Amino acid sequence: MKQDAEVNKPIEKVNAMKKENKLDLSSDEDLSIALMNLISIEEHMYFSGMKTGKKKYFEMLDTVREMRKKYLKEIVKSPEAEEWCISKHLLASSMRLIEVGNKHLTKKESGKAQEKFEDAFHLYSMFWGINLKLMNSEEKIGAQESKTWKDKMGAVVKKIVDCCKE
Repeated sequence: MKQDAEVNKPIEKVNAMKKENKLDLSSDEDLSIALMNLISIEEHMYFSGMKTGKKKYFEMLDTVREMRKKYLKEIVKSPEAEEWCISKHLLASSMRLIEVGNKHLTKKESGKAQEKFEDAFHLYSMFWGINLKLMNSEEKIGAQESKTWKDKMGAVVKKIVDCCKE
């Protein structure tokens, strides 16, 4: 029952935010996936520029970066400390782990794929836990607590984030 209470408290907080029209998680989830792709485009523009020596790739990188910053502001509101960068890197890492997992699937390595997918989801859940301010400021993420927090945020995200709700 303790686990249910730990999961239900953040869900109740998110549901209250929805009722106050302060939150549209289906749009925000879509936007978070778009942000993952914008980060990936930035990386590809950089490597293309370096590999070819063509300035046009760096100019496009700058355009994409400005777009990514604009849209990240829609989700990462009032970040404290380094939450802006943490959020960007959580999304980037999640996207990359999904891509590596997909490659494992192609090679018929389902165990390795599943491991990457689970870690990607935990990173994605951390992104939402941070940006929905679902982690109590007194909570600490240590060796023992991080698994509990990781599992808690995963359970919360599974219940509240659904891109298919219109």
